[in-house]
Amino acid sequence: MRIAVISDIHGNMEAFDRVLEDIDNSHIDSIFSLGDNIGYGPDPEEVVTKIQHRNIPSLMGNHEMAVLDKIHLEWFNYSARESLIKTSKALSEGSRQYIATLEFSLVRDECRFVHGFPPDSPTIYSFQVTEKELLKTFRKLTERICFIGHTHGLHIIVFDGQSINESPLEEGVTHLSEDQRYIVNIGSVGQPRDGNNNAKYVIWDSTAHTIEVKYIPYNIARVVEKIYLMGLPKVHADRLW
Repeated sequence: MRIAVISDIHGNMEAFDRVLEDIDNSHIDSIFSLGDNIGYGPDPEEVVTKIQHRNIPSLMGNHEMAVLDKIHLEWFNYSARESLIKTSKALSEGSRQYIATLEFSLVRDECRFVHGFPPDSPTIYSFQVTEKELLKTFRKLTERICFIGHTHGLHIIVFDGQSINESPLEEGVTHLSEDQRYIVNIGSVGQPRDGNNNAKYVIWDSTAHTIEVKYIPYNIARVVEKIYLMGLPKVHADRLW
């Protein structure tokens, strides 16, 4: 089984399209999105429509929560709130209804999928969690691998049954041990913040026991232009470079 896992598209249709093209050429059995499909970027409606059209199971991210209930806007800084207000206005009623159906976690093929941190938080960042809390989380989880997003970075946390080891997740293939468990932070399709401006996603191969990190170039200048035209905060364009 080869599963593509994507996260944090953030209304970036150019990046999303290029990632989907790569997925379609990579012999993938299924795709999962970890949420934050909207926010920051200029094409929230187009991204949500494409996810539905492709029948990609997706999760509730903190940005989805904010467009459904304005009380959650309090979590965000000024520019992110401004972006979310414009994003909300750009979404059709049908897309809003779809977003309202999203779950906080999914479990498939011995894997857990969640936006922020397991078991089902869309708001907790993995870097906020202490080693003691990590140990407690791993001992409660029954799935071998949990895929997370939210931080827009690439990171892997390994539990060998006794201790925790954390390290950056690099481009290319990483082999996983069958007798260990993992939390894998898969980076961002639409607004990476790991020092590399390519779109990122991962492929989990359950037969080969590997995680492959893919770096996908896309037309950043076009997205920046669309952000300006939509009147979104300039910082969300600058971050893409």
